[in-house]
Amino acid sequence: MPDITLPLRTERLVLRRFDGSDLEAFHAYHSLPETARFLPGPAKTYTQSMERVGRYANFVFEKEGDWVCLAIEAKGQPGLMGEVVLKWLPGRGQAEVGWTLAPAARGKGYGTEAAAAVMELGFEELGFHRIEARLDELNTASASLCERLGMRLEARFVDKWHYKGQWATEVVYAVLAIEWRATRSR
Repeated sequence: MPDITLPLRTERLVLRRFDGSDLEAFHAYHSLPETARFLPGPAKTYTQSMERVGRYANFVFEKEGDWVCLAIEAKGQPGLMGEVVLKWLPGRGQAEVGWTLAPAARGKGYGTEAAAAVMELGFEELGFHRIEARLDELNTASASLCERLGMRLEARFVDKWHYKGQWATEVVYAVLAIEWRATRSR
C-alpha cells in the first residue's frame, strides 16, 4: 500500500492526523451517552479518550487490521468536529468505513463529505476493491449517510450483537470500486 498523504481536503473540510490538542473536544462528545449509543462500549472516560486520541495520532497503515482515523475540522475553523475511520479488513482489497461526529456537527453533511473523501482515498489511492459500513439497524442517520454515499444494503443480521444490555440487529452497507467510480463520473 502506498503512503497516505495528509491532510485530505474537501470543499468544506480538512481531514488530518489527530494531535494532543484534540483531546478536550474528543472527550466532550465521546463522553456523551448519545454519542456512545451506537458505538461499542459505554461513553468514554477521560483516560479512555486520552488513550484513543494517542492511538489515532500515531496510526500506522501497513497491513490488514490497521486503521486510518482522521480528525475532521472545518476549513478555516480549526477545531475537532468528529472523526472518520478507514479500516483495512482481512481479505484482498476489503475495507470498512466509519464516522463519529460531535452533536454540533451532525445534520450538516460533514459526515457524508468526510466519509466520501476517505472512500476516495481507499478506492483511488489505496486500491481497495470493496468498502463496507456496519451499523446498528436503529442508527437511521448512519444508514441514510451510507445511502447518500451510494452504498447498498447488503445484509441484515438479526440480533447479531449484544451490547448495552440488549440485542441489536446489524446491517451492512457496501460499494465496490467500479460502482463508486461510475457514480462519481455522473
